[in-house]
Amino acid sequence: MTMRAYLLSFLMLTLSLAGCVSDEGTSSSGIGDTTEDELALPDWQIGDQWLYTFITPEFGEDSARLVVADIREDDGLFMLGISSEGEAQRHAVINHNPFLGRVTMDGLSVYENGDPQPVFNFPWEIGSTWSFTLLGQDWSAKTDNIYNGEVTVSATSSEGHMLDYVFSGRQGFVKSFIWVSDEGVENLRMTLNLKDTGYKGDIFFYRAGDIHDNLYEENDQEIYDTFIDDGYSPNEVWDTLVWYLDVEISQGGSGSLSLKDHQGASPLTRAWGSGATEKGSFGTIPSNSGEHSLTITVRGPDSFIHLKVAGALVRSWTL
Repeated sequence: MTMRAYLLSFLMLTLSLAGCVSDEGTSSSGIGDTTEDELALPDWQIGDQWLYTFITPEFGEDSARLVVADIREDDGLFMLGISSEGEAQRHAVINHNPFLGRVTMDGLSVYENGDPQPVFNFPWEIGSTWSFTLLGQDWSAKTDNIYNGEVTVSATSSEGHMLDYVFSGRQGFVKSFIWVSDEGVENLRMTLNLKDTGYKGDIFFYRAGDIHDNLYEENDQEIYDTFIDDGYSPNEVWDTLVWYLDVEISQGGSGSLSLKDHQGASPLTRAWGSGATEKGSFGTIPSNSGEHSLTITVRGPDSFIHLKVAGALVRSWTL
């Protein structure tokens, strides 16, 4: 082989290898075929929508379509609601969706305890670290990987909990989100099923605050309990109260529940016979500031009644 032919062959081999690295390695704008836009803050528009499945050990599986309902330029906020009023009520009282309501325009930060929390860290960069509070935990997060428009993040809390989530730059929001407790229990799994735009219809958001959450188990006597409806603030009542029931009555057992407000009205009453179940039912009752009383019976081994009540301010939009 002549020297000219040898150099030409070497050049061809070098170009071929360079092409292989470019296809599978780091491009000038990210990893894989990630673009700069996919690493940057997404540009949400009113009507953008994401359909998610939520799975929790306590409440099982449900789904919700999150929709950008409003863009409040003066406040620098997006308003993210749910396309079903029933699902908005359910999510208000079981409180496992961390991405509802106000979301900041400058970083898609979500609110916890009245403060915006930077769950995301734009522009994404492998190895970057930051902290935030979410789901009652203080988290230290790190960007682990970026590939083909998807950003993988892991976080640990000061109490030993773990988060693993993926942000999709192509879908403009979370692709998956998993929260595992310090005891290894998967508290929440959130999975994206569909991304779309141009939503038309009604959207709802129930801004909620927990009022009562108690598990009542077998007892030979009537159980008496109370809770206070203080309203949203000293000068503003809740628009409504949302209740959630999870009930199992063993064979040969029975159960009952009666809730009365301080004016004597009974907006929620239930009775269950042997072997009855009532899983994940929810509804609304009027908000009547003051003390509410509960009378409960639970009979039979392994029988229980789980009652949750939340106050809610109701917001709705029509697109």
